[in-house]
Amino acid sequence: MPNGMVYLVGAGPGDPGLITVRGAKLLALADVVVYDFLASPRLLSYCPRAQTIYVGKKSASHAMPQEQINALLIENARLGRQVVRLKGGDPFVFGRGGEECQALAAAAVPFEVVPGVTAAIAAPAYAGIPVTHRDFNSSFTIVTGHEQEDPPSDIAWDALAKLPSLAFYMGAQSLPSICRRLIEHGMAPDTPAATICWGTTPRQRTVTAALADLPAAVTQAGLTAPAMTIIGKNVQLRQTIQWFERRPLLGQSVVVTRTRRQAGELSEQLESLGAAVIEAPTIELFPPRNPATVDAALAAAARFDWIIFTSANGVCAVKDRLMQGRRDVRTFGSAKIAAIGAATAKAIQSQLCLNVDLCPQQFVAEALAEQLTAGDQARGKRFLLLRAEVTRPLLTQRLAQGGAAAVVDVAVYETQPVESLPPELIEMIRHGQVQWITFTSSSTARNFIQLLGPEYRQTLQGVKLASIGPVTSQTLRELGLEPAVQAVTFDIGGLLDAIVSGS
Repeated sequence: MPNGMVYLVGAGPGDPGLITVRGAKLLALADVVVYDFLASPRLLSYCPRAQTIYVGKKSASHAMPQEQINALLIENARLGRQVVRLKGGDPFVFGRGGEECQALAAAAVPFEVVPGVTAAIAAPAYAGIPVTHRDFNSSFTIVTGHEQEDPPSDIAWDALAKLPSLAFYMGAQSLPSICRRLIEHGMAPDTPAATICWGTTPRQRTVTAALADLPAAVTQAGLTAPAMTIIGKNVQLRQTIQWFERRPLLGQSVVVTRTRRQAGELSEQLESLGAAVIEAPTIELFPPRNPATVDAALAAAARFDWIIFTSANGVCAVKDRLMQGRRDVRTFGSAKIAAIGAATAKAIQSQLCLNVDLCPQQFVAEALAEQLTAGDQARGKRFLLLRAEVTRPLLTQRLAQGGAAAVVDVAVYETQPVESLPPELIEMIRHGQVQWITFTSSSTARNFIQLLGPEYRQTLQGVKLASIGPVTSQTLRELGLEPAVQAVTFDIGGLLDAIVSGS
């Protein structure tokens, strides 16, 4: 049996982008991933082939006792598996990673530790509080606050009260006791202090106050665990250099209804603006029902004057068929290339290494039809249209009306609605926890509404709908829904601009 291995990987404090390169690579190679409450679930996308086991701990609620976690790691490693123990923050900073390493060493199981970004550094950084600054402090001390009423009794409060900058982990419930003891041992009651909950995530909130007033301010703001408290003069720099909480979509939940293949770009850009993204694809992509028809069309592609791509998905599908048939872009000969939308044009250039001869500024079929038929240009020409199985017939009709000698219309991929939406998403919508739903095509709109059920209008009350363009907006209106915003330029950038403007 091959030798197993356990990797204790720091997942970082919440933002999935803060995992290390080494950590991400190990997740991709893992057979088993054992993960914590504070490890971002988004990180599990790095390990699609691995078995995932949740062992998270919250205050007074443990999914699995520590001894069982240790035994689980040892058992899987002895079965020859590559095991990633994904721990929130850093494995050795109040993460009990040392105990797990001791258990592995005692069982003669090989292991490796991959450090992670710890919350005491990351959460203040995202709140605009540098943990050290030469004008205020030359030392920085981290302390566990736990979640009990009182912090551990072995803390030297008289020493801590003299230090310039402190960070308390897990101290939401014990915050009144922490602040009281520091003041009792000599720390000035007006010392600047801040509590940060859900640091580095779209749910981040920060409260600042004088040390004596911080517990009441935190209670009034409704901040809860997980939380990190920073105490020291360096906290006052937040007024000048806070950056993360100024992002325009911070704290807003946005639903992305695109296919899984396409969702990444929109999700990443929404997250960069501070949004909490919920991916809920409404359609799935499948190979064409008749691949032989596609192959025959591609084999004859050089006989056409124009090759038209209507979507980036179509470009991917064509590339797949070319590779399956051991063909390459030479199959297109000297035909000119047209595209609907900048994303489609970009896909043609990056995936097929072809320059695009025509891509109208308006990313709709009407604009392309108008340019192709202007001045009788379509007369006598041959067009090959590579598209989805279900699409509007407008382009084919306009080209035929414009005198085209031939318009060959080929479905290069199929779309099918997904069976259901995530139940937790529907509950979030009903409880007012979703601010935006994005629609990037008529099919995403129709499918999403169908999946919501007959009471969809009532369910969507209070939720803002964002449309990528006029065709999608018209579909929403036919469904009895009015989009809150519509992109000015009918692409992802335009959709993002519209959401920011409408927020």
